Amino acid sequence: MNYWLVKQEPTAYAWEEFRRDGMTAWTGVRNFQARNYLRAMGLGDRVLYYHSVTGKCVVGIAEVARGAYPDTTASEGDWSCVDLKPYEALDRPVSLEEIKAEPALADIGLLKQSRLSVMPLTKAAFEKILRMSKS
Repeated sequence: MNYWLVKQEPTAYAWEEFRRDGMTAWTGVRNFQARNYLRAMGLGDRVLYYHSVTGKCVVGIAEVARGAYPDTTASEGDWSCVDLKPYEALDRPVSLEEIKAEPALADIGLLKQSRLSVMPLTKAAFEKILRMSKS
């Protein structure tokens, strides 16, 4: 199993809406590196769901329900998407400020490549954020 983080503005598609929907195609990614990360996602991989722009916090865990396939929202180019389904909400959101303050998370993509919307996480970083949500 691999671990990931996806970012979404809550005004565009909030965690609560995702939970109500029960599944979504993660479309619209138009960055080559993020696209390649989508293509590397496998069935059952766990994904942290991060509210960007407003809120700036990890709010839940999703699971990859379908691996990469062509993104039908793309009018041109070679773009991919995956299907995600909600797994569970975090006990409490973990803010960007908390993540920045945690030395064990200093090298995660959220801090190093902050504009990227899809990024891998190590198992240790994923589990650290989950532990932070319980404190």
